[in-house]
Amino acid sequence: MSRQIYKADRVKRSVLTRLKRLGERVVSDIEDGRFPELRIPARTTRNIIYDEDLRQYVLGSRKIERTTRNIRHLRPFAQLLWIATFAKQLLKTGKTSTLRDTYYVAIGEGIDFDDQNESDEMIMQLECLLDHPREDFHIFPEERASIYGDLTIEYTVPGFRGKRVDLSAHPDGFAIGPALTTAEFVRCNAELVFVIEKGAVFSRFVEEGADKKYKAILIHTAGQSPRNCRKLIRRLHDELNLPIYVFTDADPYGVHIASVLIHGSALSAHIKGINVPDAIWAGVWPSDIRRYRLPSMKLTDRDLKRIKELEVDPRYQRDPWKRELKEFWKIKRKAELEAFSRYGLDFIVKEFLPERLAELQKR
Repeated sequence: MSRQIYKADRVKRSVLTRLKRLGERVVSDIEDGRFPELRIPARTTRNIIYDEDLRQYVLGSRKIERTTRNIRHLRPFAQLLWIATFAKQLLKTGKTSTLRDTYYVAIGEGIDFDDQNESDEMIMQLECLLDHPREDFHIFPEERASIYGDLTIEYTVPGFRGKRVDLSAHPDGFAIGPALTTAEFVRCNAELVFVIEKGAVFSRFVEEGADKKYKAILIHTAGQSPRNCRKLIRRLHDELNLPIYVFTDADPYGVHIASVLIHGSALSAHIKGINVPDAIWAGVWPSDIRRYRLPSMKLTDRDLKRIKELEVDPRYQRDPWKRELKEFWKIKRKAELEAFSRYGLDFIVKEFLPERLAELQKR
C-alpha cells in the first residue's frame, strides 16, 4: 500500500471516529435530560496566535457556544448536525461533494439554509469541531487552480489508482483537484516552484518557457489559492524540498494572497499544514511600481480601508510586509502583474524574474 493510500485510510478512520463521538455526545445529553451544547473555536483575527512549532497562525482559546437551551441556536445547531450526518454518508459511500452540491442536497432534504454562505459556515464549524479540514470528509470547493511543469505523478484514488501523468503534457496546466493533491510524486526534475496569482501571467510563463529556463514548476492560484492548491504547494516544499516563490498583484488583496500562502489564513487557522512558512513573496511589490515605472492605478477608498486592516493584523508586522504596506501610503498607487507587459510580453520572464531571484538570493 502506498504512503498516500495509507494516509487516506487513516484520515477516514479518524474522521468517522470523531463524527461518532460528536453524535454520542448529543444523544447522551438528551438521554440525561440536558440541553445539548457545543463549544466551537472562534475563527476571527482576534483569536489567532502564532505557533512557533508549526510556524503558522492557529486559533486561540476563544470559543463560541451553540446550545439548544437558546432558541436562537436551535436552527444552526440542527444545520450543523445535518452537515455532520452528510459528511458521514460521504465517507461511508466513498462519494464526494462540492460546497455547492452540499447546499443543494441540504435544500432537497428540507434543511433551512438561507443561502450557500450559511451552508459553508456550518461546514467550517464542523471542521473546527472535528479538527479535520472539509476535504477529509470529502467536501471540496470548485477547483480553479492549475499546475504545469516537469513532474510526473501517480494517482492513488479509486478508479485511477496507478495511472501516471506528466504535468508538462498540457499547456493549460492540470486542474489541482483532490485526486492530484493526493497523488504520489514519481519523478521531478524541477528545482523550484513559481506560484502565480494571475492566469494571463501563468500562461506567459508557460509560453516563454519559464519552467525550462528556471527548472520550475508553475502553479496558477486564480486569486486566493484554494486549500487543495495550498496543500499541494506544501507537499512540493516538504517532500521534494523545492523553494517556493509567490507572485501576486501589487495591491492589498495580492499582498494578502501571498501572506495566506506563507502564514495561513484566519478563516483556516483551525487547519494545520496548508501554509508554507519558508515560501517567499517575490513580487510584485508596491515598491516595484516606482522601481520599474509600472502602469498603475490610484488606490480606491476600499483599497485604503483594506491596507489599514492589514496593518493591524499580526501577520504583517515584519518586513517585507510592513515595509511594503508603508509604500502604499507613499505612492497611493497599485499595479497588476500584467503591468510588466509595457516593456514587451517576454519582459517579466527574461528581465524581471532573473533580477528578482538574484536579489532574493542575496538576502
